[in-house]
Amino acid sequence: MNRRKHEEAGQRTPVDNAEHCCVGPERFSIRPMPGQVQSIARAAAILRLLASSSGRLGIGDIARSLNLPKGTAHGIIRTLQYVGFVEQDKTSGKYQLGAALLHLGTSSLDVNELRSRSINWADPLAARSGEAVRVGTLLDGKVLVVHHVFRPDDTLQTLDVGSLLPPHATALGKVLLAYDVGAANAVKQREPEPYTRRTLVTARALTRALSEVRDNGWGAEVGEMTPGEAGIAAPIRGYGGLVVGAIGLSGPVDRTCDGSGNPRPALVTYVRDAARAVSRDLGATRW
Repeated sequence: MNRRKHEEAGQRTPVDNAEHCCVGPERFSIRPMPGQVQSIARAAAILRLLASSSGRLGIGDIARSLNLPKGTAHGIIRTLQYVGFVEQDKTSGKYQLGAALLHLGTSSLDVNELRSRSINWADPLAARSGEAVRVGTLLDGKVLVVHHVFRPDDTLQTLDVGSLLPPHATALGKVLLAYDVGAANAVKQREPEPYTRRTLVTARALTRALSEVRDNGWGAEVGEMTPGEAGIAAPIRGYGGLVVGAIGLSGPVDRTCDGSGNPRPALVTYVRDAARAVSRDLGATRW
């Protein structure tokens, strides 16, 4: 019995019941209940379908899988796209889950998601700059390294993924603290460890440095963690503009800084470009 005959007979259609909507081996169940809002039930089925798919789906795929008219499926998809729950690939025109869902019910971003979205941009940053690249996020007052690309040469290097770095002495940490008042205050209240004679250990010095990060949109450290080494980092923003991580490079001062000891402008541009690219992939519309 087709949909029209169901409706003429006053019966629920398979979509109305939504008890056996499936694609491949996956099965979605949205059991009817008094007062159920049909459009929300259908939207939920579409989101589950996209979540279970190994690739992007077109309107036709979604409509067939859920036994929905194409016009209905398209209208729901358009609404989900408007609120950021669904994204459309510009090349294929097909759909996937949107970045906004990553932040639904939480103010932080899953570490694996941050890493996976950063990989495509961290490698090119290392290639362009010739320096090591790290991606980090705050964890219990420290900078957790979630991705690390080695400097593209033959020198012996150690993988830092999973390492915890001091936020006050690293470029990644300064950037993250600049946009997290609570974490910054916690660092200022304890006595930060002086790793070198250049490490910022007073609340006044750290406050000034974090203000500069916010003003410039990027941060740096020169010899504050390791003598003769410097780092440059920029914030990674997620959906809604929230800073969820940072990406940065590090290397010898004579390569990363000019004769005056300031970060080389070209490297700053490379880092900021990479941060913007990751932010776009995470659904940010401003940075």
